[in-house]
Amino acid sequence: MINKLVGVYGASGFGREVMPIVKQQVGNQATFVFIDDGAQDNELNGFSILNFEQFLNENYDAKEVVIAIADSKIREKLAEKLRLNDIGQLNVFAANSVTLDANEIGDGAVLCPFTMVTSNVKIGKGFHANIYSYVAHDCVIGDYVTFAPNVMCNGNVNIHDHAYIGTGAIIKQGTPDKPLIIGQGAVVGMGAVVTKSVKAGDVVFGVPAKSIKRG
Repeated sequence: MINKLVGVYGASGFGREVMPIVKQQVGNQATFVFIDDGAQDNELNGFSILNFEQFLNENYDAKEVVIAIADSKIREKLAEKLRLNDIGQLNVFAANSVTLDANEIGDGAVLCPFTMVTSNVKIGKGFHANIYSYVAHDCVIGDYVTFAPNVMCNGNVNIHDHAYIGTGAIIKQGTPDKPLIIGQGAVVGMGAVVTKSVKAGDVVFGVPAKSIKRG
């Protein structure tokens, strides 16, 4: 039997939501802990909280980590720290999440309950899809993209690195020859209906979605 330690990096609200999914997926073949470098407590929901150095110093045959932090830039930095210490990242898919045919999903993905990735979708590293979100056919998702709950991303949409899509946002379907594009680092506000492409770094909100930065 492998002596394995699995850490959920982030002891905040999202980390608490992710931990049961991790436990269900991995089963009883591991010990589970939270990792948090700034936590004041040493226990949460019955699991120990360790800082990263403590996690490294634990004596186990194998170690894996799930990064459960909303800030995509921090996720990227933590992923690099894990790589430098030869610690792998788990892809965590809730038991009732659905992935259909011919999808490519990078390392460090979290698909929360009631999420779906349909068919022929390409997703980069560190993707987070919160509850009730979906990604439809032929979408291309970059690295460290975050979907808040109930995001509806329709087919032929390209979302570039570090974009954040807020709760309840709807992204209109593009076409194979002209996909709708959400630029790098863009923020789509809660409840926005995106009917046209969003520039890199822009912030859009409303129905239909309009730029807050550009008035």
